[in-house]
Amino acid sequence: MTMPRRRPGRPRREETRPTREVVLTAATALFARSGFDAVGLREVAAAAGVDVATVSHHTGTKAQLYDACFARVFAAEREVLQEAAGRARTALDSGPAEIRRALHELVDVFVDFLEDRPETTALWLRRWLEPQRHAELDERYAAPLYRLVADLLTAAAATGALVEPAPHVTVRSLVWAVHGHVVALAAAGGSQARERREFRAFVHRFLDGLYGPVTP
Repeated sequence: MTMPRRRPGRPRREETRPTREVVLTAATALFARSGFDAVGLREVAAAAGVDVATVSHHTGTKAQLYDACFARVFAAEREVLQEAAGRARTALDSGPAEIRRALHELVDVFVDFLEDRPETTALWLRRWLEPQRHAELDERYAAPLYRLVADLLTAAAATGALVEPAPHVTVRSLVWAVHGHVVALAAAGGSQARERREFRAFVHRFLDGLYGPVTP
């Protein structure tokens, strides 16, 4: 028996991207824009171009979908930060200049990541508007990355390459500064290029002020 062939035309959404990824992309954008309470599964389904049953099948309840959105952005961020932190770890035996150079690179990687994915900042800022709700998300999807970099700073300080008495404060301050920068970019409109350039210069001056400039 010969199966009928589909007529040529636009491929189904599921044929171009995995359905779960389509749902999570749509849900992330909606939660980032409106927050948890204002988004329903029907809105997510409509934005993803699927039915509600498909959303539930791939992601479960709304709370599970919300968690999955954070897990998704966390996985992407962890991948790039672990790679950069790994290079910085390798530099620990190469002297202060190489360690500081690797820290500058790590900050560039983090800024690049959030500039390219502003929905990550928006999603977290919506979560933090109600700090007592969904607080477990911070421990699962923010704290591991904070610890990753704080531990790196502690290790660098142990080599004598820099002085860092409060790595957790430094990491938190930089994270909030970069999130604020991403918000400013959204408001900058036509002057985004200038905003990006000036902020990049600022974070490198910040590191130089904390740990000293990179020297040959």
